[in-house]
Amino acid sequence: MHDPKASSLPPRSFSSTDIPQDGWVDRLLPRSFRPYARLARLDRPIGTWLLLFPCWWGIVSVHVSQPCCESGLSFIFNDDHIYSLILALLFTVGAIVMRGAGCTYNDLVDRDIDAKVARTRTRPLVSGAVTPRQALAFLALQLAIGFGVLVVLGSENFWLGITSLGLVAIYPWMKRITWWPQFFLGLTFNWGALMGYTAMAGRLDIACFLLYAAGVAWTLGYDTIYAHQDKEDDALIGVKSTARLFAENSRAWIAVFYAVMWILLVATAWQARFSLAVLPFLIATALHLAWQVVTVDFSSPADCLRKFRSNRFVGWLVLLGFVAGHFWW
Repeated sequence: MHDPKASSLPPRSFSSTDIPQDGWVDRLLPRSFRPYARLARLDRPIGTWLLLFPCWWGIVSVHVSQPCCESGLSFIFNDDHIYSLILALLFTVGAIVMRGAGCTYNDLVDRDIDAKVARTRTRPLVSGAVTPRQALAFLALQLAIGFGVLVVLGSENFWLGITSLGLVAIYPWMKRITWWPQFFLGLTFNWGALMGYTAMAGRLDIACFLLYAAGVAWTLGYDTIYAHQDKEDDALIGVKSTARLFAENSRAWIAVFYAVMWILLVATAWQARFSLAVLPFLIATALHLAWQVVTVDFSSPADCLRKFRSNRFVGWLVLLGFVAGHFWW
C-alpha cells in the first residue's frame, strides 16, 4: 500500500493534539466515562454540527405547502411546522450518536495510522485508555440508539439510514486507496440531506439531490482545509488526501468546490420555491466562504483548524436563509 520505510519514519513534531485539555469532559464527567466521550468526539462538536446541518437543511427544503410524510410520528404531529421541529430534535439525537459511532469505527480502523500522526497519537484507542473490545461494545451501543431513531422516523428513512451504513463502513479505508477520501466523506456526511427531506416530504426529488450535491462540494472544500493539518505526517506514512493531491493548488480547488456548493444551494432554493428573503443569507454565505479561501494559511495547522471550524457559521447561514425563504415573502 505504501513504502514501509516511510511508515517507520518518526512523525514531525507538532505542538497541538486534537483532544481539548481541561474542557467540559474533564470537568463534568466521571473519569471512567471520559475516554468514551473523547472516542465519540463529544468534546469536539464541530463534526456533529457538520453532520447535522444537512439534515436540518433537508427538512426546511420541503415547501410548506407540501404534506409531511405519513409515517413515524407525523400522524400525531400533523402540523407541518410542529412536525419539522420534532424531526429536527430526532435528527439531532441521531447526528450525535451516529457521528460518535462513525468516529469510534474510524478509530478502530485507523489506530495504526493514528499512532504515527502527532495530532492523533493521544486518542483513546492509541493511548490504551479504551481497548478494542470496549470500543466495539461502545460502537454497538451507539448503533442501537441510532437504530431506535431510524425506527421512529419511519420506513422511508429507515432504509435510507441503513443504506448510509455502507458509506460509513468504507470511508476509513478510502485514504489508503484513493487521493479523494474527502469525496467519500462528503457522500457520507451529507446523507442527512436526503433523510431530512424524505422525513418531511415522504419522497426524494430534485431539490434534495441538489442539496445533497451542494453538501458534498462543501465537504470537499472544508475537509481539504482540515487535511492540511496532517499533510506532512500523511506523506511520511503514505496516507492520501486532497490536501496532498492539490498541494500548492489547494486554494484554487477549494474556491471551485465552494463556488459549486453555492450555485447548487441557489438551485435548491429555486427548486424549493423559496422567496427572495433567502438571498441575503446566501450572499453572506458566499462572503464567508470567500473569506476562508482568501485568508486560510495552509502552513499553519491552527489556522486550518480555525477555518474548518468556521463552517459552523455556514451551516447556520444556510439554515436561516432557507427558513427565511419559507416565511418571508
